[in-house]
Formats: sequence, C-alpha cells, structure tokens
Amino acid sequence: MGAFKKMIFGLFLLMIAVLQAQDKPTDFLPADFHKERRQMVREMMPANSVAILFANPVRNRANDVDYVYHQDPDFYYLSGYHEPHAILLVFSEKQYTDDNQAYDEILFVQERNPRAEQWTGKRLGIEGAKANLGFTTVFNGKDFLSSDIDFKSFDKVLFFDFKNDVRDSREESDLFSLIGSFKEKVNYPSDYNANKQQLYQMITSTEVENSANVAQVLGRYLTRDESLQKDELLSGFVNAADEQSRLEIKDRVALKMEGNNLDSSSLTEIMAKLRETKTEEEMVLLKKAIEISAVGQIEVMKAMHPDMSEAEIQGVHEFVYKKYNAEYEGYPSIVGGGHNGCILHYIENNKPKVGNDLVLMDLGAEYHGYTADVTRTIPANGKFSKEQKLIYEIVYEAQEAGIKASVVGAPFQAPGQAASKVVTAGLMKLGIIKKEEDSRIYFPHGTSHYLGLDVHDRGTYGAFQPNTVITVEPGIYIPEGSDCDKKWWGIAVRIEDDILITENGPVNLSAMAPRTVADIEKTMALSSPLDDFKLPELD
Repeated sequence: MGAFKKMIFGLFLLMIAVLQAQDKPTDFLPADFHKERRQMVREMMPANSVAILFANPVRNRANDVDYVYHQDPDFYYLSGYHEPHAILLVFSEKQYTDDNQAYDEILFVQERNPRAEQWTGKRLGIEGAKANLGFTTVFNGKDFLSSDIDFKSFDKVLFFDFKNDVRDSREESDLFSLIGSFKEKVNYPSDYNANKQQLYQMITSTEVENSANVAQVLGRYLTRDESLQKDELLSGFVNAADEQSRLEIKDRVALKMEGNNLDSSSLTEIMAKLRETKTEEEMVLLKKAIEISAVGQIEVMKAMHPDMSEAEIQGVHEFVYKKYNAEYEGYPSIVGGGHNGCILHYIENNKPKVGNDLVLMDLGAEYHGYTADVTRTIPANGKFSKEQKLIYEIVYEAQEAGIKASVVGAPFQAPGQAASKVVTAGLMKLGIIKKEEDSRIYFPHGTSHYLGLDVHDRGTYGAFQPNTVITVEPGIYIPEGSDCDKKWWGIAVRIEDDILITENGPVNLSAMAPRTVADIEKTMALSSPLDDFKLPELD
C-alpha cells in the first residue's frame, strides 16, 4: 500500500474510532477515581487480608427475559465495571507471582464471546478492562475457577455475605459458579451466619472491663433475632453473672473462631465510611441526577390536570429523565393520588384519574449510577383546598426545620427530631391528634437517609460530616377511616429534598423544584409543551 493510501486508511480508522467513542457518554467517573477508592479500601483493611467483591447477579423478569442489568454499587464504586459475572480482589499488601511480579488487586471479568456479544452487546474483556478501567492484573472469570489463591494464608477474608438468590445459568464461569468456587476455596461453612460471626468478633475484640456494656448491646441483638438466642455462647455471654464468667465465654468463642478467617462485617464498615462523603467527581453526577429530577417535577406541575392517570404522570417524569440521558430510575416511581399517597411505598400507579386530589410524587432519576430522591405533593386541579393547604404548610415548616438542623457535627437524628416537633405541634393545633405520641400515627417514618449510588446509600449514621448528601422528607398521611374529622381523610403530603451538608451550612440541591404553596400554584398555571400532545382514542 502506498504512503498516501496508508495515510488515508489511517485517517479512516481514526474517524471510525472517534465515531465509536461518540456512541457512549463521556462523563462517567474516570478510572483514577475507582483506583483511588481501591487504595483507600486497602489502607483501611486489616493487615494480611484480602477483600473479595462479586458483581450483581442477572435478575430474571419472566421466562427467557431478564431485567436490565444493574451493577452492584460497591463493585462499581471500586472498579467502574458495568458487566455481570465478575469478581474483584483487593489485597492489603503486595502479592507476588512465581516470577516475582507484584500486584495488589485482581479483576476477573466475563470472557469475550462474539456470538453472545451479537445478542447482548460488546464486552470489555481482559484488554478492555485494562485499557478503560486502569487495571493491570485482569483475568477471565474461568481463570478464578482454576486459580490457586490460598485464602487460608490470610488473617482475614473480607466479603459481603451471600443472599443465596443467584441463578445457575449453566455457563462455565457464571456468577453461580464463581461464588461456588469461592466457597470451596475458603471452606465456607454450610451453616455460616454472618450476624453470629459479627457478634462473635465483637466478643473476642472486647476488653474484659467493657464486657458488661457489650453484653447489653448483644442482648438487644438477641431480642430481635430468635436464631441468635439459641446460640449457647451468645446467650451465655449476655446472661453471665460477672466479668470472670464473660471472660471464660470469650475464651470459648476465641477457640471456636480459631482457624476461621471469614469476615463478613468489616467490608460493610469500610464501604460505609467511604461512601458516606462524596468527592467532587461524584457530586457532578449526583447534582445532575437531582436537577434532572427537579425538572421532571416542574414539567409535571405544568402538565398536570384532573383527568391524568397516575401512570401518565409517572410517564412524564420518566420521559424527562430519558431526555437528559438518565439511564434508569433510582427506585420504583411513586405516584399516589389521594388516599394512595398514604401508602408510603405505593408503586402500582394505576389510578385512572387523579381528580381533584393531592398527588404525591416521589421519584428520582439515576444518572451514571448516582440517584436523586425528590418528592413533591401538588393539587391535581392546580389549587390547594383549605384543608390540603393547612396540612401542606405543616409539612413544609417541618421540612424547613429539618433542613436547618442538617449541619456538620449534628447527630444523624437531628433533622428528624426537628421535623417531628413541628408535625406534632401542627397536628395538635388542628385537633387531628389529642396526645403528642399519636403524631407517629400520621408521620410513621424517618426523615433522612444518605443518598448516592444507592437511594438509601451506605453511611455510618454518626455525626454529620462535610460533603455528605442526605434527604429531608417529613410527611403527614391521613388514611380514610382515621380517628379524626372526615375532612382530613385521604390527605397525604410528603416534601423531600436532597441536602448537601457543608461547613457553611446545608445546601438544598433540589430547590429548583417549587416547594411553597404559592410557587407550586404559580408553576401549575404555566402552559406545558404537552398541552397539545394528543393521542388517538383506542377501544
């Protein structure tokens, strides 16, 4: 081939590569982010330990149709890998091959398969994982099955315990086979109980002078789990008469755990500490997910009318998400008209017409793994009734109090406590309750949870740290038949916003979506691009 033809051919290949690169979003988290997270895990691991994480299983929807695959958030956080049937190993110290090559992590991926890829899409494979994810030590999943990793040589093997809900696809190196191989390699006991092991570790790591306090903590665990009550060592430690008796049981527990290096609790603690606070790269994606969700609320306010169905309202929200290229919803969308809003996790969304009721809309877009969680409650006819407005404004004031309490150093319960006081006082003033403790009848849930890669994200639930994102979501729900005046029946209000905790105070990331009665009614009076969107009538 002549020099000119070679140049043209080279430019053609470059153009093809550029076009292929444009086929996918370019704003995912960079490989360096995941590499840094793995290093932080490594620094928090016990000496001479290995952490093993498995990709999420493929979930079956019906017959030969599976749900759209979604990666396990912890696995994604540490790898950036989106595909199933994979394993990640992170070692606390350098390991060495037979020819003295050092490594401190291994990624096992699903193997390239042109026939399978024709049906389900291109796989990264070994070379793709190295080039795109920044790993240097990568193997196919089947290599794990034949690997000679000596898990018994480690003092601790850190892992998330299994839920036993993985299907056997009969493929050589599917997730079912990988988990089975791991269990064989570590001599995983058939009666392994993660909760029991965690409590055993608590006993063996406790100094004798603190054993009475630990016994109290264990007692609370045992009251919630009957299977733990049957364990002779745990019940003996809780009911021991003195320190000497607890010390004797501690020695028996240590003897029982001798040779058992399985640790199904430490990795949870490590990931909770890491994921609780967000980096700048994460905040870019999380803010985008939240803003997309806020726009969805605005567009629905403009489009809403009494003849809309709950499903149509849901569809408008999710259409907005897709317009912004959000891959998923962060959780099943909740659209509850009237008394349906009193069902906290109502997801049927099948009411044919919302009429003049309030419509509670709890939805969140997931953008590149990060999910929003935004709730607005609006009158389907565009105007709050007197009773609706009174309940709404109690919830609004409660949320304001909860947001104000979301500051660095405050206990995690602070927003909920602040909001609860306002709700209780408001319900008492309206005569809906006569005793303060009855407030929980109409406000039965907590006010806050962490937000990030999961809608209920990992975290320590300790004092608030800077760069933490939480929700603040008080609500009042008055089902039909409640012990109060009938005029309140069927009113359900929840207002939820996503709050960034900073050294300078809380920042409402979803403030774009109107929250006050006046702003909601003003927005609902605006015209919508969907006003003229008409479909043919069907039989």
